[in-house]
Amino acid sequence: MQRLNKSITHAVDRPVKVMQFGEGNFLRAFVDYIFDVTNEKTDFNGGVVIVKPIEFGTLERFHDQECQYTLQLRGFVDGQPKEITRQITSVVDAVAAIEDYDKYIEYGTSETLRFIVSNTTEAGIVFDETDNDPNARPPKTYPGKLTQLLYKRYQKFNGAADKGLILLPCELIADNGIELKKCIMKFIELWGLEDGFKDWVNKYCSFCPTLVDRIVPGYPREDAAKLCEEWGYEDQLIDRAEVFGLWVVESDSNLPLEQLEKELPFKEAGLNVVFTKDHHPYKERKVRILNGSHTSFVLASFLAGNDNVENSMKDPVIRKYMEETLYNEVIPTLSLSKEDCEEFAKAVIDRFLNPFVDHRLLSISLNSVSKWEARCLPSFLGYVKKFNKLPKYLTFSIAAL
Repeated sequence: MQRLNKSITHAVDRPVKVMQFGEGNFLRAFVDYIFDVTNEKTDFNGGVVIVKPIEFGTLERFHDQECQYTLQLRGFVDGQPKEITRQITSVVDAVAAIEDYDKYIEYGTSETLRFIVSNTTEAGIVFDETDNDPNARPPKTYPGKLTQLLYKRYQKFNGAADKGLILLPCELIADNGIELKKCIMKFIELWGLEDGFKDWVNKYCSFCPTLVDRIVPGYPREDAAKLCEEWGYEDQLIDRAEVFGLWVVESDSNLPLEQLEKELPFKEAGLNVVFTKDHHPYKERKVRILNGSHTSFVLASFLAGNDNVENSMKDPVIRKYMEETLYNEVIPTLSLSKEDCEEFAKAVIDRFLNPFVDHRLLSISLNSVSKWEARCLPSFLGYVKKFNKLPKYLTFSIAAL
């Protein structure tokens, strides 16, 4: 059987506009999918180059398939199961920051590069003072690598204003863009780089805090052979995710919101991307509605005899309990509009009904007390403050812990 390649996908050659640190399932099912659809639906015409930032792992499968892969999105939408299968062609190359250092720097200092995306895990955006060699090939930390790359770009283009980059970190930490910039400023200080470079980063590079939301189970080991037989080609990079996906991107002081929307025409492509001057209300909505509802019903549902989230939503008692909690006790305490929150809650219920994602209640229940404090207590206190009485269902959720 022929391996998936560009002759099968009919991929179009595109200039590299996006550098992506991380080759994992999430970015491929989320960011690369978004750019793939944007290429199809708009005149964005940008390719993604994947960078493997650490020594561990190999890019052999990417090279064998010319960076082409198949993505399956499976879920529940408007009460009905939905499945989308798409060949992703937005990735044009994959390089290792260590083994392919010169090529990696070449991409990072190219004329066409405009965006850097990353998912280096929560531990990736850290400042490490032992990463003290600005001439390393490359520095060991992600912020160190990025500082060096930006410095080489600054040098090549003599500090040109139009050669700054827009950085879109997807790491699951609070204010990821702000934290990434703080690390880079510390490396500039540690390495003794000139003030001109520091000014260039401050004035012409934009560090956009983002919020990402999509469940990505990843490679379907049990179904892969059957799927390849069905498609008529071999694919060692199959990726699977839920249909729902949300990217909230906050503009920074260097980048007016209108310009950000113009440079990233995701809305024109019909994608569920929100551009905003403040992402915090959207994070609050996600934590309190999605994560908070999990925490509020999971143990009560387990005690009622259910074993996963889908079965919980099919239990009329648990379903009613969760909906009463969300619509009557959580949403009234949120800062976004009631309409926005109710629309998100409806999507959350569809996600919980997804038969393709087996969310076990006991795995969700780990560290439930600390989770309740972070996810449910703010709604609890907000309700008491607003209505001067205890929220019945959130109060019950404490008893079920």
